[in-house]
Amino acid sequence: MVGYGERLAVNAVQIVADGGETASCETASCDERAPEGAAAAPSGWRNDSRIANSWRGLETIAALPTQALAFSAALVGTLLAQAHVEIFQVQVAEGIGALLPLCRDKSFFARWRVTGARELFEPVDALCESPAAAKQLARALACQSRPLVLDRLPDNSVLLPELKQAMKGRGWLSVRPAVPFPTIALDENWKNPESCFNSRRRSDFRRAARRAEQFGNVTYEVHSPRPDELDALFDEAIRVELSGWKKDAGTAIASDHAKEQFFRDYFRACCDAGQFRIAFMRIDGRAVAMQMAVEWADRYWLFKIGYDEAFGKCSPGTLLMLHTLGYAAQRGLRAYELLGNVESWIADFWTRDQHACVRVRSYPYSVRGMAALVADTATWLCKRLPGRKTQ
Repeated sequence: MVGYGERLAVNAVQIVADGGETASCETASCDERAPEGAAAAPSGWRNDSRIANSWRGLETIAALPTQALAFSAALVGTLLAQAHVEIFQVQVAEGIGALLPLCRDKSFFARWRVTGARELFEPVDALCESPAAAKQLARALACQSRPLVLDRLPDNSVLLPELKQAMKGRGWLSVRPAVPFPTIALDENWKNPESCFNSRRRSDFRRAARRAEQFGNVTYEVHSPRPDELDALFDEAIRVELSGWKKDAGTAIASDHAKEQFFRDYFRACCDAGQFRIAFMRIDGRAVAMQMAVEWADRYWLFKIGYDEAFGKCSPGTLLMLHTLGYAAQRGLRAYELLGNVESWIADFWTRDQHACVRVRSYPYSVRGMAALVADTATWLCKRLPGRKTQ
């Protein structure tokens, strides 16, 4: 590791060609500009060995699967295909010491925002090999003329205290609670998951299992497919999701072509790394519940679930989750992470433990920063007017 007494070059690499002008990078310290970032098309960026190798090297300290190169690469090719995306990075002699992919719209007043948070509402964080690297990255972010929005940043992020310090004298920083995400800590007891619940819950599981057996022969599967095996299993999983309430709500993967392609691309990359898990509960061979998850950092990260409402009386989603909890414990994983929103069915039935997150907004001393502050203040006031519902 390079000594951080040396000056670290901080720059941004623009990774999306949006068909318009290429903007110069704005990532230098306030008193000295860093070298301009290199412009590259999405495919070129994803195949850039320097960036890819350094990013993958940092993944060994990543706490979230959303910090992985594969996650951002899939976003750039699908849900962010029309966005302006840049990677803010701290360069060291051995590669990259910290990085954070950000995106924005094309307008003059557009804010930088963390990739994937708006599109998928998942927690995202910077990758920093040390507090010193996080400090350099925070300085680069604080010197932007554009405001910054970091949704669902883990409250223990190493970037957060450095960003608070870096913004002093350069603008205002708002840090407010954001939606947390639930977690279940696993130990030896979870190898027999029913034993981790009270007698009432165990009775519920047994009742659901009996009802399932009345429908037919019940089996469970957890696959770790190769990339060439993904499509058939993925297609079967989204068919299950479409047979449930998510189709009517418009939240099923297949309801959004770009989102479907994102998950297909991301999960294919995870298959190549041996990280993807797809689970089914079947009755007489028919898939009645599914899960799509990623095994990352000794944790089981649950991205997508679904069940066939025709079999709702036997709670197939619950039975499959019970099975995969046991599966994760059998593999010696440390936790079972439920991404997405904190919902009542999770808190009431599975766990009240959660990872706290914050929403960070910066308002630099600039025209863009002041415009953002005025807009957000007006929105805040409107929500508190008589007759208005507070969201």
